[in-house]
This record gives sequence, structure tokens and C-alpha cells, in this order.
Amino acid sequence: MFWKSMCVTVLVAAGLSASAVMAQEKAPVTTKPATSKPVIPPKPRTPADAVGEVNRNNKRHEAFLKEIKETGQHDLLFIGDSITDYWPKRGEKSWAKFAEYKPLDLGISGERTEDVLYRINHGELEGYKPKATVIMIGTNNIGHFRDEKPEWVAAGIEKIVKTVHEKLPDTKVLLLGIFPREDVTSTNRKKITQINRLIAKLDDGTKTKFLDIGKVFMDEKGEIPLDVMKDKLHPTDKGYDLWYDAMWPTLSEMLK
Repeated sequence: MFWKSMCVTVLVAAGLSASAVMAQEKAPVTTKPATSKPVIPPKPRTPADAVGEVNRNNKRHEAFLKEIKETGQHDLLFIGDSITDYWPKRGEKSWAKFAEYKPLDLGISGERTEDVLYRINHGELEGYKPKATVIMIGTNNIGHFRDEKPEWVAAGIEKIVKTVHEKLPDTKVLLLGIFPREDVTSTNRKKITQINRLIAKLDDGTKTKFLDIGKVFMDEKGEIPLDVMKDKLHPTDKGYDLWYDAMWPTLSEMLK
């Protein structure tokens, strides 16, 4: 109190009143309110979106073009999103089993059908002639957009299959059903069932084979064990082993 009284006395002598000094001591410290960018809701999806072309990951796209140019022939091709993209690292042991076929993984995390369509129409299917191509895409279409309809996703997948056949006429396509995700009662799980029913019709018995291996990732109640997909979306090492074992009998015949 003594030092505080002394300070007030000095400031009063300097021309400030005691009341002004006390007011300054009690005045709250104010800061300029932080400004935030307005949240812009995503545009409603339309049937044209899933069959369009979007260059969302140009850096990865350019890297793929460079890799294709440098590595030459690949007998086995994978096209997809993060589920495919992560296989070489998260499922290293099972991925190594493809080694003799010089596999090329064209999966990119977050991709939707329109992103894949851009890439395969702009060079990623040029310069090599794989014996077989594994395609699994579409989960991000419904995962990113609540208003995405199963028939729109199916149309995008159908266009991808047709594009692969047009650009690689001697290549067989193994079209995988979209893997299960989330809980058994989720809306997206139901949409996946609808999409898979639609794209199953693309199996022509010769150049395109449809294969739904979703059951291997689920228990008897239809739930996804965490040691298979820790986030109920992306396979773990065990999940990739299950994928390989379920797919290989069909794929091995297509690679002959």
C-alpha cells in the first residue's frame, strides 16, 4: 500500500488526478476480436459431378506421369483412393506378393470418381499395357457429400471402367465392390450396398469381373473389427492381408 500511494502521489504531481490513476488500474485489457472466414457450405451435388473431371491432386498426378515414363511396363495396375494408396506401406507384406507383376498403385487419398476420371484421361493409362487393372473407388463420393446418390456414384464408376477399356483394350478389369465402412446401421453402409448392386451389372464375364469381398472385413454381426480397420474405413495390415487372400484367386486367373 505504501508503494502504491507513492506511485499515485508521483502521478498526481505529474498532472494526473488520483481518480484517473485508479481508473487506469481497473480498466480491463481489451483485444480486437478475432475475425474468421465465413463458412461456405459445399455446393449441392448433381448427377454430372461424379462423371465429370476434376484435377484435384495435380502434384501427385504429375508424379505418376513421371513414374510411368521412368519405370516402363507394369503388368498389374491399381486405381483408387486412400484405401488403395496406403496398401504398399500399411500392408507391406501382402503388397510384396505382387512384385513379379511390377504393380503400379495409382491410388490417391481423398479421391472421388471425378478425380480418377481426370487422371486416367490425362496420361496415367499411357505408356504401358497391364494384364489386369484393379479398380475400387466411390467411398469418398458418399463420405464427402451427404446428398450424393448411389446411382450417381455408380455412373461415375461405370465411366471409369469404360475409359480403362477404351485406353487399354487388352487389359482385363477386376472391379471391386466398395468396402464396408462405419457401423452396420450407418447411412453410408446402406448406400454402399446400393452402389455395389448397381455396379455388379458391369460384370460382362470376359473383360470385366465384379468381385465383392466386403464380408471378409466384418464379423458375424456385420460390424468391422478395429484390428481390421482401426477407423472403420482404412484397412490395417491385417485388413490388407484379408483383401489379398480374398482377391487373389480371381486376380491370379486374370493375370495369366
